[in-house]
Amino acid sequence: MNFIKTEIDGVVIVEPKVFEDDRGYFFESYNEAEFIRNGITNKFVQDNQSKSSYGVVRGLHSQKGEHAQAKLVRVLEGKVLDVAVDVRPGSKTFGKHVAVELSAENKRQLFIPRGFLHGFSVLSETAVFAYKCDNLYCKESEFGVAYNDPDVGVDWKVPQDKIITSEKDRNGHRLKELKDEK
Repeated sequence: MNFIKTEIDGVVIVEPKVFEDDRGYFFESYNEAEFIRNGITNKFVQDNQSKSSYGVVRGLHSQKGEHAQAKLVRVLEGKVLDVAVDVRPGSKTFGKHVAVELSAENKRQLFIPRGFLHGFSVLSETAVFAYKCDNLYCKESEFGVAYNDPDVGVDWKVPQDKIITSEKDRNGHRLKELKDEK
């Protein structure tokens, strides 16, 4: 596996070594020893999967406090733009984001540490998205920032009139509200 650091400390792109032949392909999507050697020591306790259509934007979501989650995300079918936004109090990159294209074709994964908002947009006709979490879901600690908050400034790579999202994701908090909590 190749672990690629991004411009935000802690967010890492993971590229597997893919072995292909006339039968298809094989790769390790997770190897605890490899992750630990590369500084990712989180123990994953929950796996989630979703299927979405072109233009769907899910996010920006996180969990606070003792229920915060780190995630290892990947695409099993299709293509997404995956986004991680730093909301760690006191971070020098607070409010900045990393956006990475993940697809079934490129087989890349993104590791997102605790203290980040997470979201993605679907760039293909459909996408099946899977992720590992290092903490269980807790509705009471869930929070989010509106997907279109201008202070975050994510280009979701989907025309505005084609975006499909939930009311919760349209009406989330603003990044400024989180800054004011610091």
